Amino acid sequence: MRVIKPEFPVKELIQDNQGTYAIFGPKRYRKNLEEMSEDFSHPITGEKISFRPATTSESIRIASDGFGEDGEFDAKKDIHDSRWNQTGYIVRTPEGVFTNTQELDEKTLMNMLNKAEKVNGIYLINDTIAFAPYESFKINIHDGEAGVELFTQGGLARALEHTKEKTAENLGKIASHYKRAGVNVCFFDDVKEPDLRVLGLGSSENSKGMIVGDSWKESFGGYAFGVLENYEEGK
Repeated sequence: MRVIKPEFPVKELIQDNQGTYAIFGPKRYRKNLEEMSEDFSHPITGEKISFRPATTSESIRIASDGFGEDGEFDAKKDIHDSRWNQTGYIVRTPEGVFTNTQELDEKTLMNMLNKAEKVNGIYLINDTIAFAPYESFKINIHDGEAGVELFTQGGLARALEHTKEKTAENLGKIASHYKRAGVNVCFFDDVKEPDLRVLGLGSSENSKGMIVGDSWKESFGGYAFGVLENYEEGK
């Protein structure tokens, strides 16, 4: 293989059977996205590579792979136990939660639902955007193993994972590590108009439970996943 001298900062990569990724942070989400938009060099070939922000479902799937197994990359150890996993943007409305959009016009948001597919209480609008009405999920602490099951079967979890199934499988893998303490869906204050937020996943030092938090327009310092694009393997 021809090795090219790096022209840009070298970025370490994570690879699984569905793609190649990198971790950005720990900074506020907007700053992580700014860094993600820059050019980098492949750590082996030195060629220019670029990234796009992971969707919420991609962020959750990447984190769930090897979660809590103390491998070379373990999102529980490397992210959740000390920082926030910034899964992506959501928009809160008085009626519910839209995922993977920054649209704030309420009429436009509601029009999205007209052509959406309603599945098990949530709306799948396109390949990435979903909508979970508040009545489809519970807020506050979900205690113990039963709480984990309640959360992963709720509309918020399934919308974030963008699944037609009755359970959010990858969030279930993550939440299963907190089945004694449960899940805390918190900071979902009332809104009177569409409001752009960052959905964060993390752990609590006090309860050791899983936290699903929505309280920040930029979020506290944390990590975000970028998906590798514009690169041909073996080029």
